[in-house]
Amino acid sequence: MSVLEQISENLIKGKAKEVKELVDKAIKENVPVVDILNKGLLAGMGNIGERFKKNEVYVPEVLIAARAMKSGMEVLKPLLAKAGVKPVGTVVMGTVKGDLHDIGKNLVCMMLEGAGFKVIDAGINVEPEKMVQLARENNANVIGASALLTTTMTNMKTVVDSVKASGLAGKVKVIIGGAPVTQAFADEIGADGYAPDAASAADVARKLVG
Repeated sequence: MSVLEQISENLIKGKAKEVKELVDKAIKENVPVVDILNKGLLAGMGNIGERFKKNEVYVPEVLIAARAMKSGMEVLKPLLAKAGVKPVGTVVMGTVKGDLHDIGKNLVCMMLEGAGFKVIDAGINVEPEKMVQLARENNANVIGASALLTTTMTNMKTVVDSVKASGLAGKVKVIIGGAPVTQAFADEIGADGYAPDAASAADVARKLVG
């Protein structure tokens, strides 16, 4: 098994220490940093994402795999910057105003990072203007808005409206998701994308920036 396959395998199993050591080993063996990222770390996280979509793994496994990926990224990040490797895109991710739930949002952040995005985590109970401001400051391509309560879903429309009012419409796409959210609701409020789960959110974001 190649060192890249070992990175991927250990990441899937959530072995953070081994992933870090293997990334180090790959660097010493002069494996290109782009390959370590794409064929090692992101390949493993992509596998977890696919299995998560099919209900073959659950939230705890995803969290453990994401932690393993983070440990590998710590070693790789400075080298990626040096090699001029750019992220796929930048996403501002937050739970909408009035909603204090963050597990779903955190999962989406991990899946997006696992798909090669730079993620700005805006936190919970986020004002629409704050999301737009962060998108502008970070030159983001996408705003991700999450909600778990039906009562806070209306604030997703406010996010869409704020993007339009700011003149960023077309430049910044809005993806929405969360347990009560549907494709029909996304269409109704004029969101650019809807994701039924965290793994799909990364796919939708990739399509929108593609």
